[in-house]
Amino acid sequence: MPRFKFIVAYDGTNYHGFARQKNALTVQEVLEGAISSILQKPIEVVGSGRTDTGVHAKGQCCIFNAETSIEVQNLARAINSKLPSDIVIKDVQIAADDFHPRYAAKNKTYRYQILNSDTRDPFIDKYAYFYPYPLDIERMQEAATYMIGEHDFNCFCSAGGGAHSTVRIIYDLKIIKQDELILIDVCGNGFLYNMVRIIVGTLLKIGSQKLSANDIENIIKSKNRALAGPTAPPEGLTMLEIVYK
Repeated sequence: MPRFKFIVAYDGTNYHGFARQKNALTVQEVLEGAISSILQKPIEVVGSGRTDTGVHAKGQCCIFNAETSIEVQNLARAINSKLPSDIVIKDVQIAADDFHPRYAAKNKTYRYQILNSDTRDPFIDKYAYFYPYPLDIERMQEAATYMIGEHDFNCFCSAGGGAHSTVRIIYDLKIIKQDELILIDVCGNGFLYNMVRIIVGTLLKIGSQKLSANDIENIIKSKNRALAGPTAPPEGLTMLEIVYK
C-alpha cells in the first residue's frame, strides 16, 4: 500500500494541539476527516510530533497509507478543498514504505515571536507574545550560547511529557530583533514537552535582568525545573521546518 508524505501548515489558535484527543478538536482529527472524505475510506494520519494547544506550524510533516486512483500531484488540491481555512496541505509526495516522520527526522526548527512594544498589534496578535517591558537582547544572546550543544534539558521540561531521556542537542539558537519583533529560532535534534516555551520564558527573565546570562549553565546542571523561567504562552510558537536524513 502506498505511503504518502505531506507537509501541512496550520494556525493552531482554534485547536487543542495536533494529536487527536477524545473530547477536543485537534488538527489530526480535522486532517483525517478531510482525507477520509476524499478517499472514501477511514484514514489514519501520523505526524512528526505533537504541538500544544494554540501552537502553529508551517512545516509539520505527516504520513498516511492508502490506495487511491487520484494522481499524487492532485491530492493536495483535493484534500484542501475539504479543509478549513486555517489548515492547508502544502505538498504531497510518495514516500518509502519505511519512512516515519518522527524517527527519520534529523533536526527540527521552531520559531518563537515576541512583540516587544508598548501597544498590541492586531495583525500579529495570534502569532506573537505581547511583552511590553524592556529587554536586553545582548544578554539574551549571550545566554543562548550556553544552551547550544548536547545537554540534559530536564530543567526545560514540563511534567507529563513521558520522554525516556531528557538529553537533547541544540544545534543553533538565534535571537534576532526586527524593529519591535523579537524572533527566537531554535534548531535541535528533538524537543521535550514545552521545552522551547520554557527556554523562551528563561530568556525573558534574563532579558529583563532577573537572571544573569551565565546562570544558564548552573540551571542546566541542576536539572531543576523550578530554577528555569516560566512557560511562555503558546501563541508565539511555530514549528518552522523539519529536515530529514
